[in-house]
Amino acid sequence: MSSHTAEHHPPSGAQPRLAGLAPAAVQQLQVAAHAIRDGAESAARQILDGVLAMTPEHPEALRLYGILHARAHRHAEAQAVLRRAIAQWPDYALAHSDLGNVQQASGNVEAAFVSWRQACALAPDAAMPWFNLGRNLQLQGDTDAAIEALARTHGLAPDFLPALILLGDALVHAGRFDDADARYRAALALHPACGDAWRGLANIKTRPLSAADREQLAMALRRTDLSPTDRIAMGFALGKVCEDQGLHEQAFTALNVANAQLRELATWDAGAFHAHVDAMLAACARLPAPMDATLGHEVIFIVGLPRSGSTLFEQILAAHPDVEGASELPDLEQVLNEESARRRQPLLKWIGASTAADWQRMGQRYLELTARWRRNKPRHTDKLPSNWLLSGVLAAMLPGARIVDARRDALEAGWSCYKQQFYRLPHFACTLTDIAAYIRDYERVMALWQAADPQRIRTQRYEALLAEPEREIRALLVFCELPFDPACLDYHQAKRSVRTASAAQVRQPLQRDTARADHYGALLDPLRFGLGIARIK
Repeated sequence: MSSHTAEHHPPSGAQPRLAGLAPAAVQQLQVAAHAIRDGAESAARQILDGVLAMTPEHPEALRLYGILHARAHRHAEAQAVLRRAIAQWPDYALAHSDLGNVQQASGNVEAAFVSWRQACALAPDAAMPWFNLGRNLQLQGDTDAAIEALARTHGLAPDFLPALILLGDALVHAGRFDDADARYRAALALHPACGDAWRGLANIKTRPLSAADREQLAMALRRTDLSPTDRIAMGFALGKVCEDQGLHEQAFTALNVANAQLRELATWDAGAFHAHVDAMLAACARLPAPMDATLGHEVIFIVGLPRSGSTLFEQILAAHPDVEGASELPDLEQVLNEESARRRQPLLKWIGASTAADWQRMGQRYLELTARWRRNKPRHTDKLPSNWLLSGVLAAMLPGARIVDARRDALEAGWSCYKQQFYRLPHFACTLTDIAAYIRDYERVMALWQAADPQRIRTQRYEALLAEPEREIRALLVFCELPFDPACLDYHQAKRSVRTASAAQVRQPLQRDTARADHYGALLDPLRFGLGIARIK
């Protein structure tokens, strides 16, 4: 330890994190922070080395070094240097908060929450620790606690847009739509071209946007200083408000433009995806019989196209006293990625070579990662629509799990996908022809696996639920080996966090007027043609 470290004093007063630094060093750290933000690693490293040579082990210079390592995904180095900063100033809340960010990025979520909570305890009047805590509570599905932390952030930093937006999102997930609307509109008062605020308002599907909203959107879209992400989000919102007001040609035009801009960011390759689907089917044809056919009975996977009723079916199941609705979980993908990293091979290379013991180990790893969803109830849902592609893998990995294939009229589902902005890019929903190709791949895969094992996979049709709700809900519960419970018939009254774009819709009784595609006539012919549906004359 350097003899100079005793000269550093813990943060206090104005500019606390810069305490003990000469004015020249303060200026250098500001330059380094800008270099880190701009991705100029070499310049930032040189500056930080110079500051640490003048003032060895200064905690703020070390903290910035930690952020530099974290940006480059050097998580071990980032944690080590942040711990050096904390060793100098144990009460340095910002360093604890940044350490939590790095711990989360490296997969140690429990340790990350300890660090974030420690930061909040050390600096209860600092906004960023509360923001980091709230943002990650929301990602973990702890919506009520997230609302509390994000509201605290907003109180401490009223003009901090990200906190306002995330608070609005959390309030939507909790079903508090008036409060969410107020937060999104407060964000627009600060920044009228805030794409995330418009996205939030548009995603409250049960609330039509107003003529004034349409005018405000159109005006904001004429600005020349918009970021691509703001422009895209506002384009989707404009499509929503035009549809709400029956302006279907204008809605289609707005959505066409927004999807084209989204596709420019990353282009979906339908041919490559089709080949990948074929390769997955071939690889899964050689899977071994499971060692324990009941492994995974705790889990109900809900798969299918987005915007096809999967959130509704999850809400029905989550109303059951034995089922926790966990929403869209990343854990299945994480387990497979861990195995790919362990083998140093991509998924398709090792699927066919894996033994029954390998699959059992991976299934147990999934159950370990998702155990928190079964603390209060014995079973949980995992509602990530794209998991349909892994239906074959699940036969070996979690053979006792049930798979509900949420199926809606293909034209309506495809058009609904086109209207929704998706954030995981590239995405299939940016052109009507790509949507049709994706639907064909999805339907052929699910038809194959459902025919092979009907006890494991159920095709649950949205339109059948609308026609005969009680019969379909009873049949769904029988398939999932759940006793009938009348609460499932009143699913819209269930008090739970719903963390998808359907959060508002599933808190209403069944709506039978959800079809929209016919309003667009021949404009949707590329989708009809791709699906093999007769053209509109």
